[in-house]
Amino acid sequence: MSGSRLTARFGWVALLGASMLIIAGCQGRPFEKTPIHVNPSMDDQPKYEAQEASPFFADGSAMRHAPEGTIARGSLKGSVAYRTGMGPDGKPVAKNPVELTMSGLERGRERFNIYCAVCHSEVGNGRGIITQRGFVPPPSFHDDMVRNYTDGHIFNVISNGIRNMPGYAPQIPVGDRWLIVHYVRALQRSQNATVTDVPEELRDRLRQGK
Repeated sequence: MSGSRLTARFGWVALLGASMLIIAGCQGRPFEKTPIHVNPSMDDQPKYEAQEASPFFADGSAMRHAPEGTIARGSLKGSVAYRTGMGPDGKPVAKNPVELTMSGLERGRERFNIYCAVCHSEVGNGRGIITQRGFVPPPSFHDDMVRNYTDGHIFNVISNGIRNMPGYAPQIPVGDRWLIVHYVRALQRSQNATVTDVPEELRDRLRQGK
């Protein structure tokens, strides 16, 4: 290799090494001079901190209470009975506030099979797949005790849980919980139906086993 090429190569190596030292020297080194603030308001914003005093208000406090009756965004959806299942007397409402429709019943069946059937089974007898793995079986929907529950009570159990059952309010929207209540009632009726529950024009076919 000629001397000029060797000199050029060493020159590039020296330049690269010097560049790396300069870059390294720009990181993490203390700087005693006051920094230049192009936009000072980004560092010193005109605002009140928590618990800070303010001469603007009569009580001298910058922190204000929400006006009486304020409801958090997303919290007001329907009446209190609809959102909580509780009536003005503080007791569970007797009747489901959501209108019963076939599409709603189908939605309730879908949500029930997703969230509830694993324990309660698809027919509501309390023998879901999880009970075959040692989980304590829940009561059957077809027991008289459960059949006598009010719609509001069932809604509250779905929402907040009871005993070994967790609450499903975070997973299931309010409207879907009421549709599940409708479907639970349909399951109960299907297992305790009589011939009078069948449309009159179909009763003869039922009696004949057709």
